[in-house]
Amino acid sequence: MAERNLDFDTIVDRKNTDSLKYDFAVKRGMPEDVLPLWVADMDFRTSSYIEDALNRCAAHGIFGYTEGREAYFEALSGWMKRHYNWQIEESWVVKTPGVVFALAMAVKAYTKEGEGILIQQPVYYPFSGVILDNNRKLVNSPLRLTEEGRYEMDFADLEEKIRAEQVKMMILCNPHNPVGRVWTKEELLTLGNICKKYGVILVSDEIHADFVHKGTHQVFAKLDKDFADFTITCTSPGKTFNIAGLQISNIMISNEELRKKFIKAIDGAGYSQLNTMGIAACEAAYRDGDEWYQAMLSYVQDNIAYTKGFLEERIPKIKLMEPEGTYLLWLDFRPLGLTRNEEKELVVERAKLWLDEGLMFGREGKSFWRVNAACPRATLQEALERLEKAVKEMERKG
Repeated sequence: MAERNLDFDTIVDRKNTDSLKYDFAVKRGMPEDVLPLWVADMDFRTSSYIEDALNRCAAHGIFGYTEGREAYFEALSGWMKRHYNWQIEESWVVKTPGVVFALAMAVKAYTKEGEGILIQQPVYYPFSGVILDNNRKLVNSPLRLTEEGRYEMDFADLEEKIRAEQVKMMILCNPHNPVGRVWTKEELLTLGNICKKYGVILVSDEIHADFVHKGTHQVFAKLDKDFADFTITCTSPGKTFNIAGLQISNIMISNEELRKKFIKAIDGAGYSQLNTMGIAACEAAYRDGDEWYQAMLSYVQDNIAYTKGFLEERIPKIKLMEPEGTYLLWLDFRPLGLTRNEEKELVVERAKLWLDEGLMFGREGKSFWRVNAACPRATLQEALERLEKAVKEMERKG
């Protein structure tokens, strides 16, 4: 059987499908006619192997409680071994209905109310949500933006914050959403040794691990056997194969004590078996999805290069923070010299685009906007041309 869904240019009409991305603009306070490039799901049909697996489930007609068998773990472990040379054990795996759910369970499992949890903003905004909504203390060690336009960890600040705030847990975005960094082995070793020194539990969100354009993804828990002992590794096929709505994630915890605490938190939330379709889709993705994945990744990389060239040539005042990973682009609007309201007017009212405003990711994201480049080229081109037209109109009017 051959992969059928390798056409990434055709625009699939997602309107009137209850799509969060396409059908909820007005409810989310946006004009009806905005072009959405905000939430992190792709506009590509997933692998035909996944479609076939879901069709077989639907044809069976019974959707009772479901669990993954040996074939599920074989597919998962095979993917991790092929792509990251990481040999996982079945006992490490805890399935959850998403990485954000897993983050919330880690907060509950490993910290008490009022205790400090460290993140590095600007960062994926649910990180702050699961901390604050669970009455924990958010400790921010901001990423440092160098004059060369590269984000780096501020290790001196990070260590001081951990010490002064008595941080119990850190949530790492690896690769980083939204700034697109793929952390190097040296950076992560430095981070890991700091966490080891202060007894900090590290939750590594590696959901974007399959999207690396420069460098190599480093599985944090694999770098050092001591690191593995205090690490919770969060993975999912949801971003890679565009199946986020099927709610399936695989959390790897080799430390038995930490794993038991994590499972207890899940039990306390009243959750047990996962979505039947999610289990089937994950197994098919990791067993048979390599051809689709590689073709999709190549297409996304071409879209990133197209965006870079378009901005440099036609909207030079908007700078692309060229991503090393993810399919999310971090655009710097600061050279335009606009107020926040003027930026929003430019993007939403003039360009008719629905993007994620940088401030969602922390105050360090001010005057940045996040754009989803995982869409057909024609969609991306239309979005960029809308932005170009809006900028030129604004400049003409002074």
